[in-house]
Amino acid sequence: MGLTRWAWVMAAMAFAAPKGAFAQKTLTWQQLKDQFEATNPTLRAGQVGVNEARAQEITAYLRPNPDMTSTLDQIDPFTTNPYRPLGYALPYLSASYLHERGGKRELRLESARKATAVAASELDDQERNLLFNLRTAFVQTLQEKSVLTLANENLAYYDRLLAVSGDRYRAGDIAQVDLDRLELQRVQFETDLQSALVNLRTAKIQLLALLNDRTAIEQFDVTGAFEFAEPTVTLEELRQTALANRPDLRAALQAVDKAKTDYRLAVANGTTDPTFGADLGRNPPIAAYVGFSVTIPLRIFDRNQGEKARTELDIHRNERLEEVAEAQVFSDVDSAFATLNSNLVLLRSYKAKYLEQATRVRETVSFAYQHGGASLLDFLNAQSDYRSVQLNYLNLVGAYMTAASQLNMAVGMEVIK
Repeated sequence: MGLTRWAWVMAAMAFAAPKGAFAQKTLTWQQLKDQFEATNPTLRAGQVGVNEARAQEITAYLRPNPDMTSTLDQIDPFTTNPYRPLGYALPYLSASYLHERGGKRELRLESARKATAVAASELDDQERNLLFNLRTAFVQTLQEKSVLTLANENLAYYDRLLAVSGDRYRAGDIAQVDLDRLELQRVQFETDLQSALVNLRTAKIQLLALLNDRTAIEQFDVTGAFEFAEPTVTLEELRQTALANRPDLRAALQAVDKAKTDYRLAVANGTTDPTFGADLGRNPPIAAYVGFSVTIPLRIFDRNQGEKARTELDIHRNERLEEVAEAQVFSDVDSAFATLNSNLVLLRSYKAKYLEQATRVRETVSFAYQHGGASLLDFLNAQSDYRSVQLNYLNLVGAYMTAASQLNMAVGMEVIK
């Protein structure tokens, strides 16, 4: 009676719990991507870096501060008239301002803005690589869910056959050694099931780490289609799309443009900047006076030659790096496209022929074995072949989807969903 009352209390507590307390958090790819972009700490740190570069634009466009000097000279505390120590004092006030010529401020601002653009493109490229990691973990999770479903189905199917074999053993149709061999074969399906559970848990852990999410693994899941589709884009289209969208190539082009601006700034920094000044003072018997001055540096030795040479060389260096980035784009696209097509060749054969054949052979040999028309070895081989074909097919689908993700990363946008 006490146990029954306790069960009722537990049931009431479970009913009274909030509806979302044990809710499953299931995300689609788009939801996963949106949460990743909002919460991934690496991307958020990169955005701070872009904001820092943008703040440098403010510094770059600031004008030089004026200088002010105030002097009070000829203070005589030891004069014969101690009550007038400032009687012969000479007050002096001056101000000066450096006037920048050659458009230095405008060029500094232009260079800073281009540096911000490069930082933004580099952040986009970092996001491109991280999205590939996210997509790979997402595909791995879907793959392991499919493998887990297959492992459960195989184990359930084999258990039904074991039950029939047990009946045959008790009826004297098969020997004890045959039943033992059948039961020993079951450990392979149990191993598949446990491996799938561990792999699925590991894939979810990787996803949660990329999302910076502390949700319990048991309450976290993803959903999506785990299948392959024939691509509708050609290699040449992919190449052109990559040239237009790859952020690392865009950053390389922007770096060349910034290097040219930096060279123009180095030339401008070689020009002479005059300093204009004005002063106000008193020098008895003159009651007050005003003066003006202009200071012009004589740039005889230092005309910024070294920085001019460095920035000009930097243009050539960035142009070579831009060529390297462009070559890398073509290499990435071609390699990913070749890998995708290689997986497609095998997947077509599996879907059109091997999956159906493996199922038909397993059913036929299982039926024949149960009725004494096939040997134990034939039965075990049929079960093993079916398991291998189905598992290989799921692995190929996972490899195809990973190759599609690799191609999307190579292109710089999702061309294959």
